[in-house]
This record gives sequence, C-alpha cells and structure tokens, in this order.
Amino acid sequence: MVFIVILILSFLLQLVLPWWIIVVISFATCGLIGKTGKISLWAPFFAILLLWTGMALFKSIPNNHVLASRIAEMFGVQSWLLILLLSSLLGAFTAAVSGFCGYHFRKAVLVKKSNS
Repeated sequence: MVFIVILILSFLLQLVLPWWIIVVISFATCGLIGKTGKISLWAPFFAILLLWTGMALFKSIPNNHVLASRIAEMFGVQSWLLILLLSSLLGAFTAAVSGFCGYHFRKAVLVKKSNS
C-alpha cells in the first residue's frame, strides 16, 4: 500500500512541483500508514527507484540518449546508463531516508503522547 501511494503521488506531484517533493510524500506517507520500519525504508526506495528509472528512460529513449550522454561526458564516464542509475539511486536513497524518518517521527510522537 505504501509503495503504491508513494509511486502515484510522486508521479502526479512531480509533474508540477520540484523533485524534492518525494521527501515530503515519503515522510507523510510512511508517517501515516507505514506499518514497520522495514516497510517505511524499502517501499519508498523501490517506488522512487522504479518511478525515476522509468521516467528517465521514457524521456531519454526518444532522443537517443543525447542529454544523458552529454551529462555522462561531463562527469567523465562513458555510459549514459551509469548516469541514469546514479540519479535513480540518489532519488531512491533520499526517499528511503525520508520515509524511515517519517515512521520514527510518528513512533516518537505517539510514545510521547501516551506517556503524558
């Protein structure tokens, strides 16, 4: 459930908002409906990994990877695929950390609330 919510919300909101909206979406989703820490870590990771890889390929394949190849040259690597994987992994890692923090934030708030 967390995976699907993050995937759909990220796809829709990234059409009109900056890339870092994935941080807000992952934090809020895992904070509200994340069942365990493991789910709150891996569901955002794989959702954004799949989304960003798919969107990068969707935009890069029609133009024969021209932009990705030029960025690869700027970084000093030979393969556009390496740039695609690197950007997808960075986005996935960001979402995973955010989701994990959202889950633990909810746990901290609920524990504080019940002790009072």
